[in-house]
Amino acid sequence: MLRGMIFDCDGTLLDTMPDLAAVTNQTLKDFGFPTHTFDEIQSYVGDGGRRLINLAVPEGTAPEVCEEAFRHWCALYPQIGFKLTEHYDGMDEAIATLQRKDCKLAVLSNKFNEATKLVIDRNFPTGTFNPVYGERAGVPRKPDPTGLMGVIKEMGLEPAECAYVGDAPTDIEVALRAGAYAIGVSWGYREEADLVAAGAQAIAHEPADFVRIFDSLQDERRTAAALPMP
Repeated sequence: MLRGMIFDCDGTLLDTMPDLAAVTNQTLKDFGFPTHTFDEIQSYVGDGGRRLINLAVPEGTAPEVCEEAFRHWCALYPQIGFKLTEHYDGMDEAIATLQRKDCKLAVLSNKFNEATKLVIDRNFPTGTFNPVYGERAGVPRKPDPTGLMGVIKEMGLEPAECAYVGDAPTDIEVALRAGAYAIGVSWGYREEADLVAAGAQAIAHEPADFVRIFDSLQDERRTAAALPMP
């Protein structure tokens, strides 16, 4: 029986890509590097900010310069990284409906931790998601299941009672490795076919589908309970 949903942030709950592109290109400019198109930067997103910067800087850039650029990117994000972020149509209504149905909600992102918390706090009512985590020291990034399993435990649930929702094959993989239900979203930064190929157990084509999936899994449990024992 589904009792909780844990969400990726970028490309799943919020369209943060315009801000990610702006912060990344500003970082590149500040380091004297060539900038990239929106589509190029979008192709770098999904495995955390450090990986994004490593892909965005010119090939052959020294590791210590990459790390310095990443730190600069992290410092810039709170200053200019929230102006262009938008809600997906129907997201607020879907999340509110899940809350009314007593579905526990949380966020686990590969975006660095401080930015993840800030962007969620700025775009959703306080306490909507608990806990909210991004990339943290000592916790491997998705698709390693360690972080997701920790969130599930903190929610007081078991993996089989949770779904993980995301827009990338990495999100599907982490859900399956943790033993959670894997839901992909078609509106994010990766192709739906990639999510299906990764093993997504459901695809949401609009935020209202979160509620439909939640309800359908409740119905499956009730139906199973009503069946006579063999």
